[in-house]
Amino acid sequence: MNTPAKAGQRQGSALFHGLVVAALALFILLPFAQSLIMSFTSTMPRDGIPEGSYSFINFISIAVTPDLRESVLNSTFYVLLNVTLCLVAGLPAAYAYSRYSFTGDRHVFFLLLVFRLTPPVVLSLPIFILFSKFGLVNSPVGIALVHCLFNVPIAIWVLESFISAVPRELDETAFLDGYSLPGFFFRHLIPVIAPGIGVTAFFCFIFSWVEVVFARILTVTAGKPITMAMNALLGIRPDFGLVAAMNIIALLPGLGMIYFVRNHLARGFVIRT
Repeated sequence: MNTPAKAGQRQGSALFHGLVVAALALFILLPFAQSLIMSFTSTMPRDGIPEGSYSFINFISIAVTPDLRESVLNSTFYVLLNVTLCLVAGLPAAYAYSRYSFTGDRHVFFLLLVFRLTPPVVLSLPIFILFSKFGLVNSPVGIALVHCLFNVPIAIWVLESFISAVPRELDETAFLDGYSLPGFFFRHLIPVIAPGIGVTAFFCFIFSWVEVVFARILTVTAGKPITMAMNALLGIRPDFGLVAAMNIIALLPGLGMIYFVRNHLARGFVIRT
């Protein structure tokens, strides 16, 4: 039986939770709102546009400035290449760790994760020397490859847990039906572990998109990503409106990634638990 006291407690609890969520949303969204407003503000004097007025001049400047435009394209290219390579390499490796046993398999798996925890700055010099010999400096391809060193262990770790949750009977049934291993991968396994692939792609994307250490070291004169382009704008007299516009553009792919894999992310974390 609901008493007035219990009803009041429920209302008070709901109000408290609502205030906590509102405070958290304000804390998270306030910097984004400030960047969004500033991105439409002219913070530098320009012909015909008074300083402090609202316009699309910052986004127009990005579109017409070759270095800024190319930085967006460079980041998009090497992030997509990195995610693709991580999935192509991670899926077979994760399947092997899940379905087969060999001497030292758990130790090798542990070493992969330990390598992922290595600070990037420790490997910066040897990687720069190695990549310079192969002509991969100042190239988005070089950044994508070096990011794979850190993302592939995470991809294997995440995908292995999802594949292990799939019953082995699925493999046996497919092979009895005449499917080859590649056919089994594309027709049966990948659709089943799609949530895990979504989670893996999300983590690889986030790390590669925001990483700055190797992006700074491997792009000295060309191939600069959006993070380095934003850093270059923070000079002696920075145009904060232009920086904010670059920040908004940098956020859009992440928001799009979250939108397209949101269902897989939710299902994926439920499956892993």
